[in-house]
Amino acid sequence: MTDLLSNLLMGFHVAANPYNVLFCLLGALVGTLVGVLPGIGTVATIAMLLPITFGLPPVGALIMLAGIYYGAQYGGSTTSVLVNIPGEATSVITCLDGHQMARQGRAGPALSIAAIGSFFAGCVATVLVAALGAPLTGLALLFGPAEYFSLMVLGLIFAVVLAKGSVLKAVAMVVTGLLLSMVGSDLETGAGRMTFDIAELADGIGFANVAMGVFGFAEIVRNLELPAESRDIVKAKITGLMPTRQDLIDSAGAIARGTVLGSLVGILPGGGAVIASFAAYTFEKKIAKDPSRFGRGAIQGVAAPESANNAAAQTSFIPLLTLGIPPNAVMALMVGAMTIHGIVPGPQVMTKQPELFWGMIASMWIGNLMLVVINLPLVGLWVSLLRVPYRLLYPSIIVFCCIGIYSINNSPTDVVIAAIFGVVGYWFVKHDFEPAPMLLGFVLGPLMEENLRRAMLIARGDATVFFTRPISAVLLSTAIILLIIAALPKIRRRRDEVFVE
Repeated sequence: MTDLLSNLLMGFHVAANPYNVLFCLLGALVGTLVGVLPGIGTVATIAMLLPITFGLPPVGALIMLAGIYYGAQYGGSTTSVLVNIPGEATSVITCLDGHQMARQGRAGPALSIAAIGSFFAGCVATVLVAALGAPLTGLALLFGPAEYFSLMVLGLIFAVVLAKGSVLKAVAMVVTGLLLSMVGSDLETGAGRMTFDIAELADGIGFANVAMGVFGFAEIVRNLELPAESRDIVKAKITGLMPTRQDLIDSAGAIARGTVLGSLVGILPGGGAVIASFAAYTFEKKIAKDPSRFGRGAIQGVAAPESANNAAAQTSFIPLLTLGIPPNAVMALMVGAMTIHGIVPGPQVMTKQPELFWGMIASMWIGNLMLVVINLPLVGLWVSLLRVPYRLLYPSIIVFCCIGIYSINNSPTDVVIAAIFGVVGYWFVKHDFEPAPMLLGFVLGPLMEENLRRAMLIARGDATVFFTRPISAVLLSTAIILLIIAALPKIRRRRDEVFVE
């Protein structure tokens, strides 16, 4: 306990640095903006900003990117309540009851409960990150190459099981990501792999190029082809932001349950804030005495998903910082940001760079406090941004993306590669391929190859090492069982029904 407090004190000392506070504020502002504006998305935004982080201090860059992620969870609720259009995928479910409350003249309480729930969940989740950091790091240090390889396989299988749509398509995306990660020179032999004698591919395909293309360019093109939406904006002046005593009583249980559920889902490989928000809403509806109230302005329908998505956004840092395993697409981008700065994700972060580890954790408390201040008093400003025509907004974003990609290596080839992946990403979207498993496969591919080689060298070529070591055997067996269960026709049908709901 003493060590935890001393580490947190060090973290607050790092986070309270004026530059880091500024980066935290910037991340919170950008995250809120991304959450408010429908169609941009957290993954696309972080992918666009990756090139910029190259010139920033590592701690400040990661604090800013983390702020964008959990800040977007706050911002998404604003448009869900006032406009009935989710700014973020995590706030889709908030539209059902949040907008109904707004139409009943209760937009203020809906927004304030969403902010209070997000703040409470964020604080609790940050405590969990701090409390579980040291034990999980200690456990990770016991892992050898075989265990790490098996853990990454399990992570990819979780991503397949929890991906939207066909299991077969999700598997294909993971394999595609693994194959793309192999492009370039072999680190052991120096032999070129799938470079097709193109000199620019000798060092492999840049992570920023793939992320920017598949999530940035493709998302912008997809949004441009959508018809203009008739926005049911609540035009009445928002007054009475403070919820009543009864509102607080009604939402307290939902906030607590959403926080617990979101915290657990966020840790799972393949999980994330979207799944957490839907799970929390479904759970609240099932345990409610009168489920018919949901969809008609039940305050629990706002409190539970908004608490769950923020808790999940922050606990997803646990497997990233302790085990080096990104549980979702956003955390895969965080791996890319860490790699840009020469930081190897995993247990070594806590032992070798404690300022980075504890500074990020402490910054989450500061960021959550900032977001409450940013979101409630400035709600009018955020809604006014919705009047910006998207056909003016998106071209400027594309130009910004191209400049960012070019600035990494001052190479026009990088821009071309990103554009190619933009076309590929758009094709994925049009044919219902979930791109997140591909990104996870691309990030984990080199780490899996490295640990596979190490394990085989230590075992002198004996592949049974993955099944003779107990932890590795359990992890691989779990992965195989999960994949078999997900492929069963009855389970597959039920899984599709859940995603449709």
